[in-house]
Amino acid sequence: MNTPAIFETSGNVRSIDELLDRVRSAAYGPGPAQERIAVAFTTIQAVRHAGRTSGYRNEVLSLRLAEAVGSCAVEPGALPAAALDDCVGATVAELLDHPLLPIRIAALDAYLTHARPHTPANGARPYALPAGSSLHKSRARARAVVDLLPVTRLRTVLVVGVVNSLLERLRTRGVGYIPCDLKGGTTEWGEPVRTDAGAELEHCDAILASGMTLGNGTFEPLLAHAAATGKPLVMFAQTGSAVLPRFLGSGVSAVCAEPYPFFWLDGGPGVVHRYGGAQ
Repeated sequence: MNTPAIFETSGNVRSIDELLDRVRSAAYGPGPAQERIAVAFTTIQAVRHAGRTSGYRNEVLSLRLAEAVGSCAVEPGALPAAALDDCVGATVAELLDHPLLPIRIAALDAYLTHARPHTPANGARPYALPAGSSLHKSRARARAVVDLLPVTRLRTVLVVGVVNSLLERLRTRGVGYIPCDLKGGTTEWGEPVRTDAGAELEHCDAILASGMTLGNGTFEPLLAHAAATGKPLVMFAQTGSAVLPRFLGSGVSAVCAEPYPFFWLDGGPGVVHRYGGAQ
């Protein structure tokens, strides 16, 4: 009689390298050398919501592993043309060592979405998004994200990865914020967007950050600051939706996980998955 494999799940990870090591050692499920990526694709989006004065573009790399899809956002046009060919048919183990960070993150996300799906048994709380226009759904997601922050003693939130609907929700709650994004620019309300999140960490008492920080290498300084100071760190994650819950208790206080397909791809009802944070 075969004895089922028992996988190590205890303890919180404190770095991406530590998480990669655990996945390589099959701590969360089957060995990654036995899992192959069947499909790789990119999703490119341009949006300007009705009533908004500015728009933006998104490009996301996604990898399919069995029933799971893992994703990592990239700067539009930054992904080499050969990237998809590198991924298709490769094992997860091979892609976890790929020289491109977005490919490593997308492969890690696909594996963990497969091994630790967003279910109540794994700590996820589903949050329904209604059908409607892109702006209606964006505002609904913003409520799901921002309401994971503490409801009291919150004065200034550092927002890393500017999404105007998130800022709008903070304004509705009467909470101040520091908008920060590598692209710079201004918010919908004409506020200058900072480009150096590290320089603003001492001026906030909570952090709201995009999963894109995983793909551009800026996540771990935020994690370290939150862990050292006890400040709430809430992640909204299309990139790395199954990766970031592994950091709960190690600096991350809550995650709003949104695996592919994302809210902006369809006008029908949808769901995000929330971990930790204000209940």
